[in-house]
Amino acid sequence: MEEFSADDELRGFVQSLIGSSEHVVMALYVEMSMSSWGTEGRAQSKRRIIAVAVKPSTLTKKMRVRLLVFVGSSSALEIEKVHELRRLSRIEGVLQDKSGRTFILNFDVPQDRPWRSSEWTTQTLEDRNRLLTAISKLCKKCHGRAPKLVGIDVVEMQLWAKKNAKILLAGAPDVMLESFAIHEEEIVNDGGDVEIGEIYSDAYEELVSKDEEEDMDALLGMYVLGIDEADAFSERLTKEVIALDTANVHAILENAPIVDEVTELLDMTLGSVEDLEEWISTINVKIRYMREDIAAIESANNCLETQVRNNSLLLKELHLVSDRFRVPPEYAETLKEGTFEEVKVAQNVEACKWLATALRDLQPPYLEPSYASMRAIREKRDELEKLKRVFLKRATSFLCDYFSSVIESTISDKDTFSTKGKLRKPVRDDLRFKCRTYARMIKHMKALDKNSLQPLRKSFCLSLNVLIRREVREFANELRSSTVAKQTNSVWLDRLESSKTQSSPVGESTVSEAYSRMLRTFIPFLVDESSFFASFMCFEVQLLTPQVDPDDVSDDSETEARVVNVDDTVPNTQNQQALESKTLKEALRELLDGIQEDFYAVIKWAHRQDPWSCISMQGATEKYLSSHKADAAWFVHGLLDDLQVRISNNFNQVVAETSKQFERTERNQAGVLYSIIKFAKLTTLIEFQIVGRNSRGGIDAAYEILAGTIFSTIENIGENDPKNFEIFAIDNYAAFQDRMYELAAVTPVLEKFYIQATDSYAQACQQYVQTMINYQFERFTSFVEKVEVLLLSTEPGKVSSMPGFTKSDLRKKLKSSLSGKSIQRQDILTTLWNQYFKPMFFEKYKALEEILSKCYKEESLKPSSADMKIILDRMLIA
Repeated sequence: MEEFSADDELRGFVQSLIGSSEHVVMALYVEMSMSSWGTEGRAQSKRRIIAVAVKPSTLTKKMRVRLLVFVGSSSALEIEKVHELRRLSRIEGVLQDKSGRTFILNFDVPQDRPWRSSEWTTQTLEDRNRLLTAISKLCKKCHGRAPKLVGIDVVEMQLWAKKNAKILLAGAPDVMLESFAIHEEEIVNDGGDVEIGEIYSDAYEELVSKDEEEDMDALLGMYVLGIDEADAFSERLTKEVIALDTANVHAILENAPIVDEVTELLDMTLGSVEDLEEWISTINVKIRYMREDIAAIESANNCLETQVRNNSLLLKELHLVSDRFRVPPEYAETLKEGTFEEVKVAQNVEACKWLATALRDLQPPYLEPSYASMRAIREKRDELEKLKRVFLKRATSFLCDYFSSVIESTISDKDTFSTKGKLRKPVRDDLRFKCRTYARMIKHMKALDKNSLQPLRKSFCLSLNVLIRREVREFANELRSSTVAKQTNSVWLDRLESSKTQSSPVGESTVSEAYSRMLRTFIPFLVDESSFFASFMCFEVQLLTPQVDPDDVSDDSETEARVVNVDDTVPNTQNQQALESKTLKEALRELLDGIQEDFYAVIKWAHRQDPWSCISMQGATEKYLSSHKADAAWFVHGLLDDLQVRISNNFNQVVAETSKQFERTERNQAGVLYSIIKFAKLTTLIEFQIVGRNSRGGIDAAYEILAGTIFSTIENIGENDPKNFEIFAIDNYAAFQDRMYELAAVTPVLEKFYIQATDSYAQACQQYVQTMINYQFERFTSFVEKVEVLLLSTEPGKVSSMPGFTKSDLRKKLKSSLSGKSIQRQDILTTLWNQYFKPMFFEKYKALEEILSKCYKEESLKPSSADMKIILDRMLIA
């Protein structure tokens, strides 16, 4: 609960809540607790606003004082409870609260109403004094009696009231006088006539009046005594007080019955007045309700009059709407009983178009939403829906029979299919011309109902599937029978020898050409057939124009007319297009299912006739595969994918078998050389047959397998025959380099193996030359190696004194190693001589000369290293 900045602000806010019927004297923040004061009570205390309000009675002109208790926040206060101060009997202070701010208000309530006293705690002691002083005075002035104060220091309250009289008078009283200025007449209570101004000014009077103070001063002035007569004064004063008390008691006893009787009568009168006031207020409420009912009846009558006028206008408008959707007689006859001959197609299209427009205009937003739920509109819509169902059923039945008969007549024509000695490309001009007659009617049938074409599509697919499958089968059979292929029972590697008779380096396989012709003939045709079907059957998807192979220059290549009306494609949402695409794929599967078996048979036949034709076949398939990815070519794209997979499997099978043949060749030089020669021819054949980019990966993998097999075979032979391995490796690696030089320059994978062969060739040459030098000059080379080892632990000058290394031992070694030795230049290849033998021999000879200069200074090597270099160079020149 938010705090107000001042008491006047809080009082003004409360005043605005209860209205002007009552006047708020004061409003304070308090805390309310329902239990005994203490720790528990403090824990259950609740924040409240307590206000004292005065309400004048219009009948009795008396003041009615109430205590209002508010709960809630400052922005949304509501009255929790209302207490009548006329029932307030006692105000008790809570002694446990040392601050004196907590008190209890006890009210006289009937016994049938349970009551639980609440403890109220003000924020300050000053707030408590203001509240209790105002309550006491207002009860005394307005109700003739003040509540009893128990546990509260009355003298302290009187002193506080006297001290703060100006503050109290500057606060609420002026506001109260202004608010109640209309009530200037006097009101009568049980003590006499009291004006409203007097009541509110007396609310803050002192507890002891000035007259009483003057009487007390006069009384005290009659007893002027000396200082030494204090005892006599005390005794006299005691007697006077006793006399006064006795007189007061007698007066009270005499007047008590009268006062009680008057008080009882006043209470009864007040109760009757309050009951009368409540009864009058109830009558006023009933009168107000009656006036509201009368106003509601008048408003309802006005609405009924308006509704009558509106209904008459609505009926008139409804008749106009009904007339607009009345079926014209000529259209009704056409839709119900009309025929579907070619001469009546235009009439059927117009009737169908009118029906679609009428059904559309009966739906929002073309029709006002308020009209859509009317019975007349619903009946008209039901009538048109029934007419639509009748027409669609009749039209679908006719078109299914018509298309079936047209396709059957095409199948019965012998000139439609390929025959022996003549390959015929499928032609659809006549069939599509007959279909085009009913294209617009089919479009309007879908406009009437999107699901109405499902039976027609299924029937058309089944009929056309029979025609297409037979065309493909007859063409494939004749293509295989008319293709002349040289089949041999020899192994696959031996078939490569036939390439010598070709005009080109490798020639071109006739079976691969037959497969390419199969693709050139039917892939564009199938794409065109799928696109025609999607357009003719009003599938709202992307259409694809068939692509003509630029390499197809055969005599039977023709440009087929496609019946694709761009105006018939209706833009649609993305979700609807996805649904249409899914439906189209299912329809294309029914249309073209079965033709893939004939393509598989051609691939199997080509693989059996020429296993290596799969390379060019794979390239031809890839060329068409990248061009047909639209929805209308979905089945064709899937067919090409399957063909590509089957061709790739055949190629992998050929590669695996070739690798096994390489492994089964004779494990000698001639067998490996045979494999190298066949691999070179095979790579040349493959490279000339590559078409497309995607084939490169599979071919490179095949090169890895075949070349790896050859290289591993060479290494295995070297492990089994290490004595002759150098010459064997030199010959085979040289043959591989010689055969693969040109292709390695343009093929990265072959370049890798070419580099590997070059490195292995160089290593074999070094090993061979090293073996030759060691064999010819064994003692010479071993002596040099031993001296080099000895120099690691002995000084050069002491080597000649070591056993086995004396000068005489040196002379014997040189004489036995170099004397009588001759090198035949013709026995060594020029490459080996120039790159390996001469440098390695000269290096060892020079090392011997350096050892002599270090360890045997008196000995000299003849011929010297310089002379030996000249001798070796002359041998090269010779």
